[in-house]
Amino acid sequence: MTQEKLLETLNFITTVDCSDEQKKNLLEMAANTITLDKLGQLVGTAKETKEQDKGTLLKFTNKEILKVSEKYRKEFFIDDYYVYCRKRKSGQNNINYEICYRRNGYDIAVSSNDLQKAKQKFIDAINVAISQPRPEKKKRRKKNDPEYIDGVPTDFNTFAEYFFEKYRKRKVSATTFTNDMYRYNKHIKPAFKDKRLWEISPAYCQEFLDGFAQKGMTKTNNEIYSILNGIFKSAIAHNLIKNNPLAIVIVEKHEGKHGNALTKDEENLLLEKTAGTRYQTLFALALYTGLRPNEYKTARIEGDFIVAVNSKRKNGKVEYKKIPITPMLRHYIEGVEKFDFPGLEYMRDNFNKVLPNHILYDLRTTFYTRCEECGVADAARDEFVGHSRGELNRAYSDLSDEYLLKEGKKLIW
Repeated sequence: MTQEKLLETLNFITTVDCSDEQKKNLLEMAANTITLDKLGQLVGTAKETKEQDKGTLLKFTNKEILKVSEKYRKEFFIDDYYVYCRKRKSGQNNINYEICYRRNGYDIAVSSNDLQKAKQKFIDAINVAISQPRPEKKKRRKKNDPEYIDGVPTDFNTFAEYFFEKYRKRKVSATTFTNDMYRYNKHIKPAFKDKRLWEISPAYCQEFLDGFAQKGMTKTNNEIYSILNGIFKSAIAHNLIKNNPLAIVIVEKHEGKHGNALTKDEENLLLEKTAGTRYQTLFALALYTGLRPNEYKTARIEGDFIVAVNSKRKNGKVEYKKIPITPMLRHYIEGVEKFDFPGLEYMRDNFNKVLPNHILYDLRTTFYTRCEECGVADAARDEFVGHSRGELNRAYSDLSDEYLLKEGKKLIW
């Protein structure tokens, strides 16, 4: 509709002798006509051209446009953005039509040697795209945005990997580092791609973390918050950003579940049900030493002690702990020279067959409980289970083997 015809239409509606309700209906009808005409103007007419690989504006009929959800018609077809069709030679006698829309965070591209099929595929792709959560618009890089400042990357993901390799790896245990990298790659990296450190806002972080809380993943939520906090603090230390975007972010605290000690009847049942298998020896070792599940594979016999790596030591240090071979354990490891653990998944499967209401970590809780019940001194108990007694104790206390063996003999029930 030309501007002249538009004025004629408006003049007619305002001067015609009819009710206000009728005038309202006439205006709505005119508005719909204008929208469809405007669509035709904006998407243009696909003219045949001999030039190949040249993009042209593509005409969609009103019937085709109406197949797109009404809410998004204007966005895809009117909002100052055009749908482009690229024609390429396909074989000797065919033309391939590629229809693209790359705006507002969407990246839609379809193709076919049949123009009508290409149009339908494009409409189907639009309806699939708008049924998903709306993608965030990519921010264009400013020309003066530096990729590095004093040799340190400013892109979030590149900096995060720099932080992990340079600092985090040296501060935490190998197990913790592996778990951190898994969470980063699975959850954080996809969410923060294409962002500079200074582009990340508290609102974005809040929305990102709330997503886990809404799914009931409060433990994951807290773990990811801790990782992000370390990254942002490091960025501040490198003078890449001034403020931590997490400073005002609210995170629901995860309430950890405490382990449940086995009763003495459950303990006997576990050992009886696994008698004659290697799992009886392995469960007895876990039950009477209090080892963490990720420490099982490091356990070995040295004289009157079981020696294993203390997995909770940080700063890349490897530290061992010694647990006496108590009277309760000795019977189950007679003749054993080396422990052969098949893997935690097999341990858990066999454990759950006997005690489905417990978890493997409950064996450690049971040992800790028995130490208290049998009157083992706190210092010896902490040494057995690998708890830190603080820097002062570590500097001035070195418990003798004789003392540890004496305390270990108390563990009889």
